[in-house]
Amino acid sequence: MQLRNLGRSGLQVAPLCLGGNVFGWTAPEAASFEVLDAFVGAGLNFIDTADAYSVWVPGHRGGESETVIGNWLKRGQRRKDVVIATKVGMPLAPDRKGLSAAHIVRSAEESLRRLQTDYIDLYFSHRDDPGVPMEETLGAYQKLMAEGKVRAIGASNFTAARMAEALETSRRTGLPRYEVLQPHYNLYARSGYESDLEPLCEKHEIGVVAYYALASGFLSGKYRTPADAAKSPRGKGIVDTFLNERGFKILAALDEVARRYGVSSATVALAWLMARPSVTAPIASATTVTQLSELAAATPLALDSAAIEQLNAASG
Repeated sequence: MQLRNLGRSGLQVAPLCLGGNVFGWTAPEAASFEVLDAFVGAGLNFIDTADAYSVWVPGHRGGESETVIGNWLKRGQRRKDVVIATKVGMPLAPDRKGLSAAHIVRSAEESLRRLQTDYIDLYFSHRDDPGVPMEETLGAYQKLMAEGKVRAIGASNFTAARMAEALETSRRTGLPRYEVLQPHYNLYARSGYESDLEPLCEKHEIGVVAYYALASGFLSGKYRTPADAAKSPRGKGIVDTFLNERGFKILAALDEVARRYGVSSATVALAWLMARPSVTAPIASATTVTQLSELAAATPLALDSAAIEQLNAASG
């Protein structure tokens, strides 16, 4: 597997990141273990989770995904063979949110315990917190990095203006900089990233790990009519958001390219992201080994220029 540099962090990752949002939610622990085993078995090494996964589920408090991954590591997976990203900042409780130094340090310790590891490879600010000075947030990360508990940091859901401000703060103060951006980016949702964030990331050599890489499953092609909403817990939102003229045009292009290469639409959608020079790795989740195989098939798939142009035209 050809690894890619993750910004200037020194971390090297495969071109596909496994999303851990489903672990302990729609994928019980046993099924999650099977997916994780198959993922590593396919030569892949990059896993993304967050302390907030899956606080939205009734009865969950957050940390469920990290706990599953920690239990998987305890079973014998060699820690050094995987790059684990987790996040801090989304609300866990009314008094447990944001990017204050106290909350970051406390949350990091809790994530380390759940993950059953001594260090986090990549620690993300899950979303911006304008109420806390950049220096305070970055200073907390500096402390964790000095203690060997975090290797690199990243930003998720930041605007270009705030990302630029964070980078300038790091330059001016000598505090650690965000080496990775995690934006919402896929074949359907393009303009928000490509207009402002992409040029910034290219200029500063920031790694990019795109989430919602399959548009919550829409780009897999399994949602094509309102009746398809019953296919998953996310179905209704997908149908309401994507079943429109532009969405159907994108699906048609995906179908045609997928037929030409003899792969699935999901495989093509991920390969399109991997071919984007600014993107280090898209994030996609799987609840079964069969689904994972479809995702992993994107890593050796090199789309030709005609296929990329066809997909660009359909989604432009």
